[in-house]
Amino acid sequence: MAKKVLFVGAGAIGSYIGSFLSRAGHDVTLVDPWAENVETIRQKGITVTGPHDPFEARPTAVHLNEAQRLPRDFEIAFVAMKVYDTAWATQLALRHLRADGYVVASENCWPDPIVASVAGAQRSVGLVMSKIGVALWTPGKVERGMEKGGNKGHDVFRAGEHDGKITKRTEELAEMLKVIDGAFATDNLWGERWCKLCANSMGNPVQGMSGLGGNDIMSSEVGRAITINIAAESARVGQALGYKIPKFNGAAVEQWADAGTRATYETLDRMLTPASAGGRNWRASMAQDVAKGRPSEIDYMNGHVVAKGREAGVPTPVNSAVVEMMHEIDSRARKQAAENIGVTLKRAGI
Repeated sequence: MAKKVLFVGAGAIGSYIGSFLSRAGHDVTLVDPWAENVETIRQKGITVTGPHDPFEARPTAVHLNEAQRLPRDFEIAFVAMKVYDTAWATQLALRHLRADGYVVASENCWPDPIVASVAGAQRSVGLVMSKIGVALWTPGKVERGMEKGGNKGHDVFRAGEHDGKITKRTEELAEMLKVIDGAFATDNLWGERWCKLCANSMGNPVQGMSGLGGNDIMSSEVGRAITINIAAESARVGQALGYKIPKFNGAAVEQWADAGTRATYETLDRMLTPASAGGRNWRASMAQDVAKGRPSEIDYMNGHVVAKGREAGVPTPVNSAVVEMMHEIDSRARKQAAENIGVTLKRAGI
């Protein structure tokens, strides 16, 4: 059945998911602070490209300053902002939901407790999006850069309740998202969320600090070194916290955690080394943020790993050095440069 759906945030992921749901017949409204993007969607719709047939969608688009005039009868509200904007975005979403409506945290990092602090856990659903990269460089034009997961037996969307129960609403949400790619309701929201946090932490800030694309980073020994060390620390912290963490970026959490062993490190290094030169240098979300002059999510990504590592008694020197480097870039004290990778490793004692 068609749902009435609100998106607070019409950036890359909001525009991408919203466009598919709109095309599938749902009543979709996008609220966004980027005025040019809203006006473009109103006049021309959204052009969607990626590893699927291109199409144009015509969801309703609303300027942020017009949001107070929206009705209060939406069934589902997706919060699709940067994680540091989650609290106010959830408040806006909650105001326009009907009594039995709920908020979906469709963001990176660790947004679910923030959403629950505003909406309550009973009205909060987590949505982990695995192995999907989208970008919105031009108003009204959203592009997906990674391979379509469903064709390879990989389910991109994992909808979960905070208490780990499989519910009718998470199953319905997953079913809705299957028009985009593989999706399922999970009983392991926190393990899935930590899995995605590990994957983001090992890629996003390295691109953000260096200005390099993913393929260039993996083609260099120093790029692979920082990637493996970030992943190893993040995996160990997640294990110490007791999360059930699925495989990420090609290896099991136990293998990443064992990267301090020479044989394991060499195996991971070979796995990450590109088979051939070239390939597309897709820019992850943090690299997109730096390019657009926006604050990064570093405190909520690698910074979260560092904070939880401190609580669990797990050392995180590389993640700590990564956070320090990204703070310098965010504050304009340092510019993006490939040599920042080596500087960060040196600060961490690697």
